[in-house]
Formats: sequence, structure tokens, C-alpha cells
Amino acid sequence: QVQLVESGGGLVQAGGSLTLSCAASGSIFSINPMYWYRQAPGKQRELVAMITNGGTTNYADSVKGRFTISKDNAKNTMFLQMNSLKPEDTAVYYCNSVRWPFGSWGQGTQVTVSS
Repeated sequence: QVQLVESGGGLVQAGGSLTLSCAASGSIFSINPMYWYRQAPGKQRELVAMITNGGTTNYADSVKGRFTISKDNAKNTMFLQMNSLKPEDTAVYYCNSVRWPFGSWGQGTQVTVSS
């Protein structure tokens, strides 16, 4: 089973940008689709974005126009480019190949946006 590890989080001011990475231990070519989720303190885990092998993407309304999901099959890595960050984007971000609450989940990567 392919293991996924998130990285790239950090502290950024509102309006700033971050790019998260989701590195796989094996090929992601056949993993379809892949997801980015996030969970803010005291809130439920929510779907942020998803991407299919065909390149179809979907986004939560709250991030449309600001976030871009992509994947590089050659590097076995999925990305989440986050622009125009807002304090409400503060959360732990997770990647996975299954929808929440199924499967096993990593520790995620913390994104903190200061106002």
C-alpha cells in the first residue's frame, strides 16, 4: 500500500502563499482520485480539493479561485498551491487517496495564517 506524507506547511501572513506537497512511497499513477482535506481546531475535517487521473479538479467553495491542486506522476507527488491565504484557512492539511473518514491518515501539515 502506498504511503503518503504531507509537507510544506508553515506560518504565513494573510494574503500570502504556500505550496503543500504530498509525497508517495510508490507510484500514484493509478491512484484515482486523490484528495486534500483540512481540519481546523474544533471543526470537522473537510474536503478542500480533489483531482482525478484525467486532470479533473474540484474545490470547496471556500477555496475556489485561490487554491490549485495538481499532481506529478513522474515524481509521485501531489501538490496544493494556496494563494491569497486567509486566517480561516488555518488548519492541519492532509492528503489521501480515500475519502474521510475511511482509510488511514497521516499526521498532516500545519498551516497557520496570521491576520
